[in-house]
Amino acid sequence: MTADELLKISDDSYRYELVKGELRKMPPAGSEHGVLTLRLAWRLAQHIEKHELGVFFAAETGFRIKSDPDTVRAPDTAFVRKERIPDTGIPKGYWEGPPDLAVEVISPGDTYLEVEEKVFDWITAGTSMVWVVNPRHRTVTVYHSLKDSALLTEEDELNGGNVVEGFQCRVAEIFV
Repeated sequence: MTADELLKISDDSYRYELVKGELRKMPPAGSEHGVLTLRLAWRLAQHIEKHELGVFFAAETGFRIKSDPDTVRAPDTAFVRKERIPDTGIPKGYWEGPPDLAVEVISPGDTYLEVEEKVFDWITAGTSMVWVVNPRHRTVTVYHSLKDSALLTEEDELNGGNVVEGFQCRVAEIFV
């Protein structure tokens, strides 16, 4: 399957990702997942808009990160710096290339290998930073590369580094 074929799938309340040409169906997120994603997304979006840093993307936004075979991933939230926005504006279809920041909130049904595969795909595609939010352990793992990561607990502060400049919030603020 190609990214163009994926874009034409009718809305049936499921999310889909395309991984190396293979369609993967993802069930709707649970309540906790939705709340945690929103709590972090709201803080990020406000900061990004206030400082005119770029574009913030909500869940279900597809990023085409590989071709032949196509891979289209949809993080829970994402950010692209303003200097990467095309002169023609925001594309109607999938964003071509990776976001600068991809955020993945772990769902109860996610396996370790699935999460690891997503991080690998984002980083190898060129995403500068990946945040993996773990509701069970109330932690956020920050990846800058496959060999450079940090595990943050509720006592720590999550910051955007040089990707989302000036962004800061305590990890505890994300969790309910």
